[in-house]
Amino acid sequence: MICVIASIKVKEGARDAFLEIFHGNVPRVRGEQGCLEYLPAVDIDSGLPLQIFDESTVTILEKWESLEALGAHLASPHMLDYREKVKNLVEGVSLKVLQQG
Repeated sequence: MICVIASIKVKEGARDAFLEIFHGNVPRVRGEQGCLEYLPAVDIDSGLPLQIFDESTVTILEKWESLEALGAHLASPHMLDYREKVKNLVEGVSLKVLQQG
């Protein structure tokens, strides 16, 4: 199993618009072969001293059966369409691709 943590930094004031587009794509992604989990999460202010609170970051939590399934996901037509729709809302993206150690 492959786990992905994608951190998407959205432009100021663009989080709601980004999430609306993202949520519209979720059913297509969850229907992909090999998708085990796919969901967005946003920071809440927990008050914990070690937390780095950032309202402009959306974290995508993903689980895939294999690297091949992840690769197919990234190349799928609906993901290409999604990236085109959000490109003007996003400042940057970072990925962690993990497997259980």
